[in-house]
Amino acid sequence: MEIKIVKKVLEAHEKLAEEIARLLARNGVYAINIIGSPGSGKTLLLERTFEAAAADLKPGVIEGDIATTADAERLQRFGVPVVQINTGPFGGDCHLAPNLIRAALEELPLDDLKTVFVENVGNLVCPAEFNIGENEKVVVLSLAEGEDKPLKYPLAFREANAVVVNKTDLLPHLDVDLDVLRRNVAAVNAGLAVFEASAKTCDGVGSWVEYVRGRLVGR
Repeated sequence: MEIKIVKKVLEAHEKLAEEIARLLARNGVYAINIIGSPGSGKTLLLERTFEAAAADLKPGVIEGDIATTADAERLQRFGVPVVQINTGPFGGDCHLAPNLIRAALEELPLDDLKTVFVENVGNLVCPAEFNIGENEKVVVLSLAEGEDKPLKYPLAFREANAVVVNKTDLLPHLDVDLDVLRRNVAAVNAGLAVFEASAKTCDGVGSWVEYVRGRLVGR
């Protein structure tokens, strides 16, 4: 009986994710689910992205955290619509479930948007396991996390379309081998687009922004 219940829950999640995907497609909106550990630089990367291309991307944001609205407040200064989801009241889930995404989308002006960025709750495990109707997942990996993370958390990298290796400005101060990191990424997902950047200094961010622009061609 317990197995049947779990199966029903997962099937309900998948059905809702498919509904979300149809809603986004009808509105011509491209959704990017950004996942990464706490402190990997997800919010700063979005800030740099909006600084460079908010007019082209016409973004909206769904901001996920267990508590606080700190990151949403940082992004609001760009004049983009932001919906905050705090999972604390729902038991402190370590990911954003499709039902929460669906409710958040109702608060966004989809007719006026080209992209929706979902900044998922900081975690390399749970967010990788759930389809939320997005067009793609992107992993943001801080260089300070080390070169072994693709091997330790392979699902996140297998499910992703791209990875942004962030905080490259710290390379001179870390015992991290970028070549090893690249090989580990390729070992898990050889087709993964890899961007090496520093959201702090903006070095390399332009390539990431052009990648996102390219996803909107024809929309």
